[in-house]
Amino acid sequence: MSTPSPDSLLGPADIRELAAALGVRPTKQRGQNFVIDANTVRKIVRTAEVKSEDVVVEVGPGLGSLTLALLETADRVTAVEIDDVLASALPATIAARMPDRADRFALVHSDAMEVTELPGPAPTALVANLPYNVAVPVLLHMLDTFPSIERTLVMVQAEVADRLAAAPGSKVYGVPSVKANWYAEVKRAGSIGRNVFWPAPNVDSGLVALTRRTEPVKTTASKREVFTVVDAAFAQRRKTLRAALAGWAGSAAAAETALVAAGVSPQARGESLTVEEFARIAEHAPNKEPGQQ
Repeated sequence: MSTPSPDSLLGPADIRELAAALGVRPTKQRGQNFVIDANTVRKIVRTAEVKSEDVVVEVGPGLGSLTLALLETADRVTAVEIDDVLASALPATIAARMPDRADRFALVHSDAMEVTELPGPAPTALVANLPYNVAVPVLLHMLDTFPSIERTLVMVQAEVADRLAAAPGSKVYGVPSVKANWYAEVKRAGSIGRNVFWPAPNVDSGLVALTRRTEPVKTTASKREVFTVVDAAFAQRRKTLRAALAGWAGSAAAAETALVAAGVSPQARGESLTVEEFARIAEHAPNKEPGQQ
């Protein structure tokens, strides 16, 4: 693999020139904040432990800052972009900046939440600066849709990063924490300052690393059944599980029966439970037939 020239990545002036040429103004509606610092995107690639054999999928590439840094190292990069103007311009940016790597880049012009297949080899890694307003649903959709993704590194709002990586018992442990943990081991992997973005967001950003579980959660319940329990438990997070799961179970008494059968205290709250405990509760749903999947 040839070594890209130092100026192959996009700097602040490059980003602004590109945006001006395209008539692009970052929109809050799509959570667009473009990274303008080459050192930051290289740091993200290093932290993601991208290897030369990796097939990386990137969501929301924008003007291509992180895309170019990924192409320096990965075997292939597929970028998913919803914005019409950005999607049409990105291939030309890649060709101009890294002509010797352009054949290893693919673009999917689509809403990431609607993507069910990608061109080329199956992705092994997901690396993305996710739009803040859709970060969690996009992350969960990609992990669910592409089980070949072994490693993930996403940059999200610091508060979202804390929630995703939270452990049971934490004040910020909730639905995103449990659902992410269904797929992967999750940890905070660093912080990113506001000054590396254009425009600078009014919130801090954080990196979250996810390593897919080598063994799925052992349960006879389906993912949908487990996630239904999780959603119910946190919809009224101040209540005990006996009360919070009453609607799910049909009554508070039925919820207590299911909880006791699952080995979980009816007086516990959702924020204290592991994903495995939620799975056990789902296995004892009042309307679940013995042996039913």
